[in-house]
Amino acid sequence: MLEALLWDVDGTLAETERDGHRVAFNLAFAEAGLPWGWCERRYGELLQVTGGRERLLADMATRADAPATPAAREALARRLHALKNAAYARLVAEDRLRARPGVVGLIRAARAAGLRQAIVTTTSRANVQALLPRLLGPDWADCFDALLCGEDVVAKKPDPEVYTLALRRLGLAPEQALALEDSPAGLQAAQAAGVAVLLRPSAYFPRPPDGAGWTWDEAQPPDLAALRLGHARHTAVA
Repeated sequence: MLEALLWDVDGTLAETERDGHRVAFNLAFAEAGLPWGWCERRYGELLQVTGGRERLLADMATRADAPATPAAREALARRLHALKNAAYARLVAEDRLRARPGVVGLIRAARAAGLRQAIVTTTSRANVQALLPRLLGPDWADCFDALLCGEDVVAKKPDPEVYTLALRRLGLAPEQALALEDSPAGLQAAQAAGVAVLLRPSAYFPRPPDGAGWTWDEAQPPDLAALRLGHARHTAVA
């Protein structure tokens, strides 16, 4: 029986990767005086790496003009990531990001029905706390029983750590939860934790990967009854 919804954030609740994070990274590069920039294609490639600081380090590994030593690259990545998070918060405050259709209604319906809910994301807590009030209003925290972010785990998605931690916080077994994700890394993380997944394709991940048995239908977005039915079917299959 479905007892909890476990929500990814970036790409799932809103198109934050396309309209928020990439823009914020480029603002951070400019603020730091670096002649760097990530086009949509390059950022899509870097999304294969989870975590903003980790993406910066992956990109620097390919740049001739990046710092020469690992310690210097790490220091620059931390500085740029802080600048990027500040830029992202400004973009959110300017209402540049909107909830994806159907998200707010599902979160509200789940809360009204007494389902537990958790945020399970690799992004920073600051980013989540900037975005969710804009999407859900000032009472956003009342919708969630747990908030698990990048700072809470050692290994980020596709490692299942964030999911196993969320289940532990909620006191639930994997078969009692449903994950809502948009990316292959998120899908792998949830499945590795034994959690059924509803995958919603997003701007950077438009095609469901192999193994995504249940996909959000944009033409007919699911309501809570559909989530319960789909969860029962996919948990039984698993």
